Amino acid sequence: MNDDHPSLRDRTLVITGGTRGIGKAIGLRAARDGANVVILGKTTEPHAKLPGTIYSAEEEIEAAGGQALAVPCDLRFEDQVAAAIERTIERFGGIDILVNNASAIFLAGSLETPIKRFDLMHQVNTRATFLSSQLCLPHLLKSSNPHILSLAPPVDMDRGWFAGTLPYTLAKYGMSLCTLGMSQEFASQGVAVNALWPKTGIATAAVENLLGGPQATAMCRKPEIVADAAWHVLTRNGREFTGRFLIDEDVLREAGVTEFDQYAVTPGTPLMPDFFLGEPDFATLSKLLHG
Repeated sequence: MNDDHPSLRDRTLVITGGTRGIGKAIGLRAARDGANVVILGKTTEPHAKLPGTIYSAEEEIEAAGGQALAVPCDLRFEDQVAAAIERTIERFGGIDILVNNASAIFLAGSLETPIKRFDLMHQVNTRATFLSSQLCLPHLLKSSNPHILSLAPPVDMDRGWFAGTLPYTLAKYGMSLCTLGMSQEFASQGVAVNALWPKTGIATAAVENLLGGPQATAMCRKPEIVADAAWHVLTRNGREFTGRFLIDEDVLREAGVTEFDQYAVTPGTPLMPDFFLGEPDFATLSKLLHG
């Protein structure tokens, strides 16, 4: 890779939860460079509340200039993830980047969270991040500039996020701890392992369907801000840039971006801070969730 002209051209990315939202946006940004993008997701048929399928995402990525491979995959099952990685190797011959984007969310306290919801969040967030990383690492270790990037928050044990959303916090912090641990474990082998988190709410299906609908969406930024920040991370020399907990806006400011209205769903509207940054405002959260 030429550091003077960074690009993801001919790099192979595996993106979990790549059907829509942030995952698809990262895939589209990579496709504009001419990357190979593998989309892992469960949505193979149109869904009433969820836009797109893995196949429509595949078409969009190819239209944007990349090579795409859509693989039906439920990340809770090891055999399905292993088969998806095998198909990736058969198609593209290797893996350069893993983006752990898939996530499950259920915002409630300890007494209000059904154990099946607790299990789902840990299976899709923490366990799938570990499993996908474990299965991709033998191939990543053969890459000239391997990266693992997880959509996970910085860990702050002094904040109050455990109080009102303990099950979700545990599951997301599990992703963060995978980043912390693997970045140290594989640093000497040149694998960059970083985490990226949005400064504000991002307009995704989760916000539309679970976190307040149009009112909350209007206070969000578009997924493209995370995708642009991810591009700046993934084009860096991983040997010199690992173990970081990054915020999308900070990454872009460091890269020279000064205009952020382009990313706003509704320019001029106050933005909703994302979870895990600053002090939690459970009164506002409850209003968004329950009206």
